[in-house]
Amino acid sequence: MKIPGPYKVLFILVFMISMMVFSCNKFDGEYNNPDDEWRSGGAQTVFDQSSKAFGHIFPTGLSETLERVHEIGDAQFSATFVSSPAPVNPGLGPIFNNVGCASCHIGDGRGKVPRAGETSVLMLFRISIPGQGVHGEPNPVPGFGDQLQNRSNIGIKKEGDVLISYDEQSFYFDDGETYQLRFPTYTITNTYTAMPPDVMLSPRVAAPVFGLGLLEAVSDAEIMSRADENDIDGDGISGRVNIVWDFANNTASLGRFGWKANQPNLLQQVAAAYNQDIGITNKIFPGESSWGQPQADNRQDDPEISDSLLHSVEFYVKTLAVPGRRNLDDATVQQGKQLFTGAGCTKCHVPAMRTAVHVAFPAISNQLIHPYTDLLLHDMGDSLADNRPDFLATGREWRTAPLWGIGLTQKVNGHNNFLHDGRARSLMEAIMWHGGEAASAKNNVKAMSVAERAALVRFLESL
Repeated sequence: MKIPGPYKVLFILVFMISMMVFSCNKFDGEYNNPDDEWRSGGAQTVFDQSSKAFGHIFPTGLSETLERVHEIGDAQFSATFVSSPAPVNPGLGPIFNNVGCASCHIGDGRGKVPRAGETSVLMLFRISIPGQGVHGEPNPVPGFGDQLQNRSNIGIKKEGDVLISYDEQSFYFDDGETYQLRFPTYTITNTYTAMPPDVMLSPRVAAPVFGLGLLEAVSDAEIMSRADENDIDGDGISGRVNIVWDFANNTASLGRFGWKANQPNLLQQVAAAYNQDIGITNKIFPGESSWGQPQADNRQDDPEISDSLLHSVEFYVKTLAVPGRRNLDDATVQQGKQLFTGAGCTKCHVPAMRTAVHVAFPAISNQLIHPYTDLLLHDMGDSLADNRPDFLATGREWRTAPLWGIGLTQKVNGHNNFLHDGRARSLMEAIMWHGGEAASAKNNVKAMSVAERAALVRFLESL
């Protein structure tokens, strides 16, 4: 619908006022407006299809002061750290995976899987041995911790490398058309010291960081209401919550961030990434990731990032807007949506949820959002299993990945690598890797015609 020029300003003003009023009132369960599907992030939706689509600040609800905090966090998120001593951004390492947040989350988006012979600078590898830590977390590897740092400062030995190889195999859709899947093998090499033989390894690609503030604003009760651990309804889907440790509050909490929902909130997610990925100590994780190892620098400079800067990065991530839908009114996209639902994909990739009422922060309050996730753990079968437990998550379970913005991955990040380790090279490959609880949905897609599969992908590309 085109709006005549003289009325555009009035339309925008009325829309903004209505959204502000709406965010402070309880939602009418009978309310239904199909136009809401365009606004994936509710009022915090931006309509940008460029390579900058993932990097926008909330368009509404932030004061000038909060916008400034976002800008400070943006600068810090983009900062490149160097080894100490240094006048700007010191503290890198002494062992690390990358030199800054944006070095992995390029354009606030998805990390790229290295090609053959390349180092895995946009991936990281969780490691542990059988058993649990004191709070139920993965049991760290003696001499290595729970993450392999494959880079180091000059004169320091890195913990090791990981070699990646692929075995490509062909499969068939029910109509006879072939598709290929590449099966990865990860081998730890060049360790600075001997590693125990029972180490469990889990590869992780950097995930997009936009929209996380809205996902954090969804209540625990909303997430838990969809859990069905014993599959009481008999639909074959038994989503579970992960209960993890909140280090800032010293308590067990519902996990919602990370590939296995192993982080309870954005502050801890950011603090852990600084500590483990970059080697930057902070108030929540004040010890070097190399503590107790010969690589430790033993400098008396901890914490290496101030509370104010840490919180500014948290706020930056919290207030990144969600890109809006494209081509929603296209007939093929609408057909793809019906096929997506009919195949059973929405049992885990739940199209819509509502954030809780947040009186102190109206910008995220009571928003109808369309992330296409339930934020629950699901058994994805043997083929995707990393066989490494993480709190309550088993070695076969992964948190349902949000799908909003997924159709802009190529535009923003220059690739179409999907799943936790980027093994899938297209959306259809990602679907065909699904197993376990998702096997039925995968088989329904496998049985579709060529035209139906194309419509399904067209729908996903519109998200």
